[in-house]
Amino acid sequence: MKRSEAFETEKEIKKQRLVKELEGRRLPFLAPGDAGFQQLWETRFSSLARRRAVAVPPQLHRQVQASLCTLLRRGCLLRDLVRVRDRDVFTAVSRVLLGRRGHTYCYLHTRLFAVPWHEEGAEATGCCDEELGAACRALGELNRYFRADAARTCGTRGVAPGDGEAGQGRDVQGAPPSSGTEFNVALVNYMDPAAASYLKEEPYFGMGRMAVSWHHDENLVPGSTVAVYNYSCEGTDADPGDGELDGAAWRVGLKVAWDIDTPGLVLPLQSGDCYYMLDDLNTTHQHCVLAGASARFSSTHRVAECSTGTLDYIQRRCQEALKFLRSDLDSGTHTLRSLEPSVLQHCEEIHNEVEFQWLRQYWFQGRRYEKFCSWWRKPMEELEEAWRKMEIMTQLALAVAEDAARTMERRREVAQVLLPFLTERQERRQLWRARCHSRLAQTLPPDEAPMCRPDWHDDDSSMPLPFDLKAIIDALERVL
Repeated sequence: MKRSEAFETEKEIKKQRLVKELEGRRLPFLAPGDAGFQQLWETRFSSLARRRAVAVPPQLHRQVQASLCTLLRRGCLLRDLVRVRDRDVFTAVSRVLLGRRGHTYCYLHTRLFAVPWHEEGAEATGCCDEELGAACRALGELNRYFRADAARTCGTRGVAPGDGEAGQGRDVQGAPPSSGTEFNVALVNYMDPAAASYLKEEPYFGMGRMAVSWHHDENLVPGSTVAVYNYSCEGTDADPGDGELDGAAWRVGLKVAWDIDTPGLVLPLQSGDCYYMLDDLNTTHQHCVLAGASARFSSTHRVAECSTGTLDYIQRRCQEALKFLRSDLDSGTHTLRSLEPSVLQHCEEIHNEVEFQWLRQYWFQGRRYEKFCSWWRKPMEELEEAWRKMEIMTQLALAVAEDAARTMERRREVAQVLLPFLTERQERRQLWRARCHSRLAQTLPPDEAPMCRPDWHDDDSSMPLPFDLKAIIDALERVL
C-alpha cells in the first residue's frame, strides 16, 4: 500500500506546517446558537446535510438499533490493530464491516472483509446464525434507505422543512435522485467514552475530546457521498435543537482541509439523527467525531473504491497467473507455459498481491470472522491454494535462473525479473511476522490474535520454497 504511505507522509508534513503556523493559538469554531453559524454552514459547509431522527421511519430505527446492540452483545465489534507512520496502534473505536458479498474496505494499511448484509433477493448463504443474520439484514435495510434518501438529498441539499427556498447546508426533506450514493459497504463503529481514558483533546479549535481525530475517509469513489446513522444508546444526549451546544451530545466537527482562515463547524447529533457528506466534501474538508457522555454507535455507509478490492477481482487475478502453469495430474509434475519476462513479471505481481493484500491481511485479524460469520472461510482457503501454486511457479522460474545448462543471457533475463519481487517478498514477510509477534499483538485474546499465515519452517518439504528467501536472493544477485 505504498500509495497510502505517500499520502500519510504528505498529511504529516501538512499537519506539522499547520501546527507551526498556529503557534499555540486556538482557531475559532461555530456551533448552533452562535451568531453566523447558519451562514457558515450554508456557505463553507454546504455539502453537509442532516436528516433529523423524527424524519426516519420509526420501524427502521427499532430494527437498526436492535441490530447494533446485537452486534455488540455477540462480540462482533472489535478494535483494529492498524499501522500509522510505521507503528502499530489500536483504533479508539471498536468496529465491524458489513457490505456486499465479497467486498472489502481498506484503511490505515488494513483490509477489512465485509460480513454480507444479506440484501433482499440475494441467495441465502447460511454464514451467520439466525440472530446475526437478522442484524445484518436490518443494516442492509438501512443501506437501502440511505441509497434512496441520500440520492434525493443530493438534489436539494439545502431545502429546509417549510422554508420553500433552496438554501445550503440545512436539514433536508427530499429531491430528485442523484448518483454517488450506491453504498456498497458500511463500517459500524462503537465507543463507550467512560471506558476510553485514552481520548485526546481536539488540538486546533478546543472542541473537546475526540473519539475519532481529524481525517478524510479513505478508499472511496471520488465525489461519492458518505452517509452516517448516529445512535447514542444510553439516551443521555437530549436534542440540542438550535440552542446552546450540549456537552453531553455526540458531535461531528468539520473544517476546511489545512485552512486556518475559515472557522470550524460543530454539529450536535441527537440519537437517531443521520447526516450526509455529499459530493466532494470528504476530499475538500476534514471531519472528526467529538465524544459525548454516553456510549454511541455509528453506521457509516460508503461507496468503497473496489476495483481491486473484491473477491471476484482477486480470483480473476489468480486465474490470469495460473493459466501459465501446466500441471500433469498423472505424474504430479509442473512446467511453465512461458518464460517471457512480461509474463513472469505479471505472475509475480499477482503472487505478491495475493499474499500481502489478501492472505496476510485476513489472518492478521485472527479468527474474528469465523467467530460469527463463515462466509470468507472457503474463499480464503481457495486463495491460499492458488498462492501455493504460484510458489511452484516461482520455484520453476528460479530453476531456470540457476540452471547452468541454460544460456547466461536467459538466466540473467529471468533473474532480473525475479529479484525485485523476491526482495520485496522477503522484506514484507519479515515485517508481517514481526507485527504478528509485537507487544500489542500479544495482548489480544487467542481468537483475535494475529496469525502469521502462510507460515512454515524453511525445511518443510511440503512447500516449494523456504519462508526466508535471503539465500535465494543472494544466488540471484550472483547470477546478475
